[in-house]
Amino acid sequence: MIVEPKEDKYGEIPSIKRILHYKCRNRNMTNVENKNMINAENRNMANAENRNVNKLADTLKKSVKKVIKNIIISLYHLELEVLPLQKDIIVFESNMGRNYTGNPKCIYEEMVRQGLDKKYRCYYLFDDVTIEIPGNARKIRRSRLHYYYIMAIAGILVCDSRQPEYIKKKKGAHFIQTWHGTPLKKLALDMESVSIDGDTDLGKYKKAFYQDSRAWDYLISQNRYSTDIFRRAFAFNKEVLEIGYPRNDILFQGNRPEYIENLKKEMGLPLDKKVLLYAPTWRDNQFYDKGAYKFASTLDFDLLQEKLGKDYVCIVKYHYLVKDQLDWSKYRGFVYQFDMCEDIAQLYLVADMMITDYSSVMFDYSLLKRPMLFFAYDLENYKDNLRGFYFDFIEEAPGPITRTTKELIESIQQYNPEDFEEKYKAFHQKYNHADDGNASKNMVQLIGKLILSGGK
Repeated sequence: MIVEPKEDKYGEIPSIKRILHYKCRNRNMTNVENKNMINAENRNMANAENRNVNKLADTLKKSVKKVIKNIIISLYHLELEVLPLQKDIIVFESNMGRNYTGNPKCIYEEMVRQGLDKKYRCYYLFDDVTIEIPGNARKIRRSRLHYYYIMAIAGILVCDSRQPEYIKKKKGAHFIQTWHGTPLKKLALDMESVSIDGDTDLGKYKKAFYQDSRAWDYLISQNRYSTDIFRRAFAFNKEVLEIGYPRNDILFQGNRPEYIENLKKEMGLPLDKKVLLYAPTWRDNQFYDKGAYKFASTLDFDLLQEKLGKDYVCIVKYHYLVKDQLDWSKYRGFVYQFDMCEDIAQLYLVADMMITDYSSVMFDYSLLKRPMLFFAYDLENYKDNLRGFYFDFIEEAPGPITRTTKELIESIQQYNPEDFEEKYKAFHQKYNHADDGNASKNMVQLIGKLILSGGK
């Protein structure tokens, strides 16, 4: 930067002495600026070199991990061929190892109640093995050496989601796919587009689903509607067990005032207020990374608290794929947040009303015949661009469909069960006819027969 001499206040040119002063000042400033520029360039070069080194290190680390994993998988596939089948080993997994919930959990706990966890060798797969579970099952961390060994010899696998592509079924073993909900949203081979974790390759997605379902021997269905869809969407032609969901057994056994009051006390919920359960699904196109989705909602919790806080509290239950860690402290005493490890069936029981959108929770909560409200702020976009629906959601939804927080609040305040009596009755008959509170017992009975048959 060059500092030019200026005219003084009388419009005269400064003296020679002052001009020399300016020149010296300019020269000194130029030297300083040059030094600063050189230092900045050196810093930038050093930072660039560090970034390149770190990037190279990350690349090498990933490459080494990939090589090691491929070696381990190759050994696992060898074990599949040479190690004998252990028919009394039963492996359970919930939500790809992310938690201890759902149908596999309830089947396992029925085994514990019958003392069969002592008779058979049970294993439960987790990403986090610090999760506490009852009974004698051993917890195994997914994708570790012991995991591959057990998967190579197990007689029975009970899971509710797809398995990794490298997991193969051993000859004589049985895979029981419990699945995780009655579908409103289109599934697998029925999907017309895909946008999951940023992956839009529909052909690849369908192929992976098709290959996975080849290994299933049994598939649990909650109703006839699901059975028809599952057979087509999964290209499944083996045995469908239309027995209702094991995870819903508790809704028959625990729907008692004293049990519900004890649950509320355990959860720290007030006994003098009504409980709203907000349980939305995830959005395929709103994610941080593969399998890590955002909590996508336009619900105004400030307004919700202002209008309903006197009479209600609100439980927020994330979908297990949502990884956001939101700060709810400003709503302390009104919002109660339960993470993905909390089994939602317990939350159904304490909730006087449920708010959802397009989640399969609607087909479970309807067993209680309590009010349901639908906060569908993005209905058209979700239906037309993300998934597509199997039925006319607006026509069949057994409760008010709202688009804004204000509409939702008004629907809660003005809810009249008589307005939805016929819709609710039709919904219940179509989707809840198979659930009877005995699904877990039925599955344990089947597992016992499979073990006695020696895997035949």
